[in-house]
Amino acid sequence: MAAVLLVEDDAQIGRSVHAALSANGHDVAWVQRAAQAREAVAQTRFDLALLDLSLPDGDGVDVCRELRLAQPSSIIVMLTARRAEMDVVVGLEAGADDYLTKPFGLTELLARVRAHLRRNESRGALEPSPLQFGDLHLDVDARRVFVRGAEVQLRAKEFELLARLARDLGRAVSRERLMYDVWDENWFGSTKTLDVHIAALRRKLQEAGEAGGTRDLPVLTTLRGHGYRLDPPSGSVDVDQAREPVSP
Repeated sequence: MAAVLLVEDDAQIGRSVHAALSANGHDVAWVQRAAQAREAVAQTRFDLALLDLSLPDGDGVDVCRELRLAQPSSIIVMLTARRAEMDVVVGLEAGADDYLTKPFGLTELLARVRAHLRRNESRGALEPSPLQFGDLHLDVDARRVFVRGAEVQLRAKEFELLARLARDLGRAVSRERLMYDVWDENWFGSTKTLDVHIAALRRKLQEAGEAGGTRDLPVLTTLRGHGYRLDPPSGSVDVDQAREPVSP
């Protein structure tokens, strides 16, 4: 059973989603205001939050940012009637893991919730060992990333994307494979989520490199029409050696 926070001001949608989630065994806290959402987050740790972006007393994007800071490991799924791509991107960059565009079916919602919770439970399946790529240190067991000793703060999916691409350092990984491995094998949502997380991961690695005064970092390369590849640092000549775990 998962603890779920539902933030939805539309009474009809809220009642339907609350009933469906409760019938599937989840412990659901339903609130209709941003202020109530903030209070709930301060009092309870949630496994997953379903967050409407259009709230009567505040912007759901702001609530999303605050929830991500307060509960970094929680899954956040936006419920939005905003169809513009930029609105969706802003929400994802604020810390959301995924989104559903209204109107949506309860079957789709429940499938998406199951997929996220299942992936959250299986995070330990990532290859457990510290890895070193130039000045980038990836500690899979601790789920931490460092550049020259300074920690890089990554969201859950950003970390899992980096770890997944690191497993195939220097090799192309398709979009479908990444969605399968990082989100869920039965995923049927938009892959825009993947693009936004990749962009955020690339930006954070670049910023960490600039702050640490290093260019000896792996490079996230976009393969148009296929997927992505994590290339070894420019100073690395042996890809297989770069994949070898390092001693703590």
